[in-house]
Amino acid sequence: MVNRRNLLCGMGALPLLGARSLWAGTTHQLGRHEIYSVSDGNLVLPGSLFFDGLPEEELGSILASAGVARDQVTPPCNLTLLKQEDRLVLFDAGAGPAFMPSAGTVLDSLGTLGIAAEDITHVIFTHAHPDHLWGILDDFDEPVFYQAEHMIAETEWRYWTDPNTVDSIGAQRASFAVGAARRLQAVADQMTFFKDGDEVLSGVRAHQTPGHTPGHTSFEIRDGGQALLVGGDAIGNHHVAFARPDWASGADQDPDLGAQTRTRLLDQLVTDDIALLGFHLPDGGLGRVERTDTAYRFIPEGT
Repeated sequence: MVNRRNLLCGMGALPLLGARSLWAGTTHQLGRHEIYSVSDGNLVLPGSLFFDGLPEEELGSILASAGVARDQVTPPCNLTLLKQEDRLVLFDAGAGPAFMPSAGTVLDSLGTLGIAAEDITHVIFTHAHPDHLWGILDDFDEPVFYQAEHMIAETEWRYWTDPNTVDSIGAQRASFAVGAARRLQAVADQMTFFKDGDEVLSGVRAHQTPGHTPGHTSFEIRDGGQALLVGGDAIGNHHVAFARPDWASGADQDPDLGAQTRTRLLDQLVTDDIALLGFHLPDGGLGRVERTDTAYRFIPEGT
């Protein structure tokens, strides 16, 4: 296995990126598969979303060790690009132009790899939150990846297209439901569905990881004895989620189920020696999970 950290854009890419900062990403060779971490920028969120209700003393120690502020967090957004012989598969579509000004840079990042939107053959969704879904439409509400087959878990599709979801999801997330339903309907003709355990493409298997959303799905990319998990938001950060995976997170729609899923998944990644590419993890999101005396820690690729 060859692992390397690449600077995917340099001074020559500045005209493409304009005022955006230089983007560094990671690549991972998995047998015959090439896997890229592709940046969509970052989010800017209140710490209260993640930390309210947690034991403050222990929380403070965890955040201090990770160098993370209590009042505001700026998690990166790492999309996964899988290159096979006849496919370019993008896992999630990013935030697009309508969510946050700090996010929505995936097309710029793909451009540094010489890839245009029309080159993408498949878009596979972990879930339908804005930073993962809203990038499927452009400023004119036209599909961005118009040549691609779109794929989502049937459970996730049913949840977000149910007209009752906007009333049941809670006021803070009501706009998520409205935005998801509109965008999913806009690409309905391009959409196909899968269930837990399905091999959605050759070498790519869906694993239901609910809690963050009802149909949240992670994907195991495997070639022989080598495997990598596209984790989405099942493991949502590199600090509390690893140090105390059993703690409920306000970022999850079902916090208790999210904690159960996270704990199970971390144990599996260590036990089965599976690499992880996490959507909101640092340094491109690619690395390994190690067990510590009390819980786990994330070891980025190349460190």
